[in-house]
Amino acid sequence: RENSSENILSSANRLLLHEGRLMLAESTRLLDVYLFLFEDFLLITKIKRNKKKYGGSDTSLIPVCPSLTPELQSFIREGGFCTVLDQPIPLDRLILKNVEPI
Repeated sequence: RENSSENILSSANRLLLHEGRLMLAESTRLLDVYLFLFEDFLLITKIKRNKKKYGGSDTSLIPVCPSLTPELQSFIREGGFCTVLDQPIPLDRLILKNVEPI
C-alpha cells in the first residue's frame, strides 16, 4: 500500500539477510511465494508469471539487479515478477514454529 508519509521499503541502510521461494498454505490452497527477510521485517510476495511472451525479443538482455539470487534473476528475465502479498511483518512481532511436513 502506498503511504505518502513513510515508505518503509525505501531505506538505503536496510540489510537483506535471506531470500527464497516457499509454498504458503493458505486455507484450502497452496500459494507460490517469494520471501525477503530483512534485518527488521519479513516481506512476503506472490510470484506472478507474465502470460504474454515478448515478441521475439531476447529476454536475456533485460537488466536485472546483480544482488538478486540467480533463481530470481532468471525468473525476472522470463517475464515473472513479485507483488507484495500483505503488509511487511516486523521481526519483533514474528513467531516461528517448527511443523511437520504435510
